[in-house]
Amino acid sequence: MIHNIQELVSRTTKTLIFSEPFYGLFLIGLNKEYITTIPTAGVSKRNIGVQLSINPEFFTELSEDHRYGLIKHEILHISFGHMVMRDLYSDKKLFNIAADLEINQYIANHHLPEGGLMLGSFPELNLPERAGTKTYYDLLQQAREDGTCPSLDNLMSQMDGNSQYCHAGWDEIENLSEADKKLLQKQIEHQIKESAEQTQKKHGTVPGELAELINRLLNPEPPKFDWKGYLRRFVGNSSIVYTKKLRRKYNKRYSENPGLKIKFKNHILVGVDTSGSVNSEELKEFFSELTHMHKTGHKITVAQCDTELKSVKEFNPNKDWEIHGRGGTSFQPVIDHYNEKKGRYTALVYLTDGEAYTPEDCPKNTLWVHSSVSSINEELPGLKIKLN
Repeated sequence: MIHNIQELVSRTTKTLIFSEPFYGLFLIGLNKEYITTIPTAGVSKRNIGVQLSINPEFFTELSEDHRYGLIKHEILHISFGHMVMRDLYSDKKLFNIAADLEINQYIANHHLPEGGLMLGSFPELNLPERAGTKTYYDLLQQAREDGTCPSLDNLMSQMDGNSQYCHAGWDEIENLSEADKKLLQKQIEHQIKESAEQTQKKHGTVPGELAELINRLLNPEPPKFDWKGYLRRFVGNSSIVYTKKLRRKYNKRYSENPGLKIKFKNHILVGVDTSGSVNSEELKEFFSELTHMHKTGHKITVAQCDTELKSVKEFNPNKDWEIHGRGGTSFQPVIDHYNEKKGRYTALVYLTDGEAYTPEDCPKNTLWVHSSVSSINEELPGLKIKLN
């Protein structure tokens, strides 16, 4: 049975690559498992990513067209992140319907199984085309409350015993911590990006339904500031020498010690204002700029601070950051940390909205970077700029 199901999935993959290359390439990179503990198919978590789970008996009984539609259906759910966002909605059944209504519009009718949800499944509502899951959810919820859609009421009453609408594996993902969900979403976006790049390289076009998402992943928001040029002028030639012992025998031909690797590198302490006056969009802006700052090649350590120093960690752009703070504002703890670790850092950059008292003993190499929606605090010592 396993050999047979793998052969059928391989055949469906080839058909997808020929007809809709992105989905076929995405399927190739997707982890798969063939199990009988789920009634049909679904998406579940595997390590830090997702996997496609398929009941081999169910899949074998489908027509080729319906196998194609099933695989594309599941990949669309993954791409739109439905399993990650479901916990934001109180009525899970209604969310499942809304999510299916969004993605089934991008699947040809002959690829959908009998009973596959379409906008016409609820003729009383005259649902708009190409709307998002939230729009459909809100419209369906209102119809339920008003009692204006008997076809929806009838479907809801049948869903408990109908495996077609169960979305196997979503409960596990829904119960993950926020940090794990962000990591999972990042992994999904990475896979979408890889599949899109391969599609454009080999086949030229990506699916229109995912064009906006793919464009955002392939063309991330550019930095709002020329960090490379400014940090080069700001930090200057001051740098810290790092030495590393190497397992290498002494060679008389060279005068330097071959057992040491010497590296010159600027180490910048970046204070991030995590006080309550800084809103979520500003924090998003700060961490976006941190990523661009890191690309300049400097070593970056991030100090999160409200009225206290909450966290001091080396910046890693591949990890999601948990925000610590959201109380009052004081710049002094970060300034004190910089001065206490004299010799560790070559410069201080502070990302802030500028709303706090002027700190004492501010280092000479300090750059105050104000958010795009704030006003520059002219009383702060040192250089001051604003993100545009």
